[in-house]
Order: sequence, then structure tokens, then C-alpha cells
Amino acid sequence: MSTLNYAVTDSATMLRRNLRHALRYPSMTVSTLAGPVLILLLFNYAFGGALGAGIGEGSYIDYVAPGVILMAATAGSTATAVAVCSDMTEGIINRFRTMAISRSSVLTGHVIGSMIQTLISIAFVIAIAIAIGFRPTADALQWAGAIGLLTLVTFALTWLSAAFGLVTKSVETASNAPLPLQFLPFLGSAIVPAASMPDGMRQFAEHQPFTPIIETLRGLLMGTPIGDSAAWAVGWCVALALAGYLWARAAYARDPAG
Repeated sequence: MSTLNYAVTDSATMLRRNLRHALRYPSMTVSTLAGPVLILLLFNYAFGGALGAGIGEGSYIDYVAPGVILMAATAGSTATAVAVCSDMTEGIINRFRTMAISRSSVLTGHVIGSMIQTLISIAFVIAIAIAIGFRPTADALQWAGAIGLLTLVTFALTWLSAAFGLVTKSVETASNAPLPLQFLPFLGSAIVPAASMPDGMRQFAEHQPFTPIIETLRGLLMGTPIGDSAAWAVGWCVALALAGYLWARAAYARDPAG
């Protein structure tokens, strides 16, 4: 069997292990699902009347849903960081290092397993949004583009979160490390248009990573103008994925005693 086949087989084994852990300890998965749904319900029903007045035409649920769908992708980052940190602090990673398995399979299994859980969460949030009035106008090609973008975002954030889990010293720290990723959409155009913000905040919102991703997703699902947001969205996703992958690989390869 070739080195590549060994790596694929070992990664599949690690993936099964991580999915079984998720089924055995569902509390983190439930919190990942519940958070974005609660945000969606809160902003649609409690604040939608006031905030919707500033978005122009269309209902507020059609504006806010793409932003909250993106938040579902960021919500999975905490579960990833906690799972990886738990393996590091409990010593299982050191045991894996001594075994005849592909070194890359441990992180690959975590990343793919976390992506599967996060994408299921995203699908759940989309279903809830549609149930409470979200009416996307996307055709099949635009839906494919939206799903592709969400998958790319999830891939990038999962690698970044895996790196957080590798460098933090406790599960508690790991659970807090990805919080900036979860708050950044609030400081973008997820809830209200960036143009409605004060100057300093507006400039930050327009130039942070999640705003072009949200605007591209909103454009694909609702037919709003995308402009150059798509190029920026893909660029940010690729940059974050590369940074997360290189950081995670370096952290995993270091001497565990160092």
C-alpha cells in the first residue's frame, strides 16, 4: 500500500473516531446548532422591526438570514478548538505520535469531522430561516455557489480553529480563543448595512474578512449586487485557510515537551 493510501486510510479512521466522539458527547454540537438559531430568532422577532427600517426594500429576515448563516460557520470553530485541545491535553496526541499511523491523519480527521458537523449546522439554520420567512431567490447555480462559499469558509475557519486548539494549554482557553471569529460578523454587514455605521466602525466593517463573504452570500441567495466582494471573499478564505493550515502543521510538528 502506498504512502498516500495509508494516509487516506488513517484519516478515515480518525474521522470515524471524531464523529463517534461527537455522537457520544452531543452538548457541544447542540450549542453549535442552538447559538445561530437563537440569534436568528432574536434579531428577526425582537429587533427586526427597528433594524429593518434601515435596510431599504425587502423584509428584514431576507437581509439578516445570510449573515446568520455565515455565523453558523463561525460557531463551529469553538467545537473544533475544544476537541483538538482536549486531545492535546489528555495525552492521546502523544500516543498517536508513537503509533505507526500517518501524522497528518490526526489533524485531517479533526478537520473533516468538524466540517461535517458545521455544514449540518448550516443546513439546519437555513431550514429554520426558511421556516420563519426567509425567501431566497437563488437558482440552482447560485445555490451551488453559495454552498461552495460556505464550504470554503468552513474549511478555512476549521483549520484556524484547529491551530487554536493546538497552541492553547487548556480546554477553557481553547473554548474562548475562537470568540473573535464569532463576533466579527456582528461588526460587519451581518445585522445592519455597513453604510449605516459611524465612520470608524464603517471603515472597519468594510475592510474586515467577513463583510465581503456576507455580501457575496447575500448576493448569491437574494440577487443583490456582489461587485468585487466575491473576489475578496475567496481571497480572504484562501488566506485564512493557508494561515490556519501552516500554523496548525507547525504547532503539531513541534516537540511536545517544548
